[in-house]
Amino acid sequence: MASLADLGCGPLAALTRGQGLFEMLMGDNGQVTGPERESRSLEEIEGARWPAPPADVTRLVAEVHALRRRPISVLSPEDLRLLIGQNVGLPHLLPRAVELLHADPLVEGDLYEGDLLSTVLTRDRAAWAGVPQAARALRLLLSTTHDIPPGLQGEVDGFLALSTDQ
Repeated sequence: MASLADLGCGPLAALTRGQGLFEMLMGDNGQVTGPERESRSLEEIEGARWPAPPADVTRLVAEVHALRRRPISVLSPEDLRLLIGQNVGLPHLLPRAVELLHADPLVEGDLYEGDLLSTVLTRDRAAWAGVPQAARALRLLLSTTHDIPPGLQGEVDGFLALSTDQ
């Protein structure tokens, strides 16, 4: 009798096809994923175009509005840090941020080494509930990363404690 892995189904099949554990955990969470997500902007994915901001808004507000129009694939770590810090597009941006963190857990935007990680770790439980695969992948990443700066360790511990409550 053939197993699920033999039939190309389930997590074991993904691993036997050469897909890594991280990629398997990220999977399809019902959100727009992969190249389709990467080539589209938040405005396109969400189907919501924000009105132009008034002329007297802060630089932060103007930047957030502009970043929503850029394809996710061209967003830098700083762009992601800024948008995620403002809780904009979290279901689409948290998985992308976790992908960048997988490549370099301490990738930095414009503030300090690990600023993207800090921003991602401090999103609330509801944000992570919407992207459980990204949350699992981040937990795996954190469990295998041993060079977390002391200033970020409390945020890592808080995220891991939050994650185990779910």
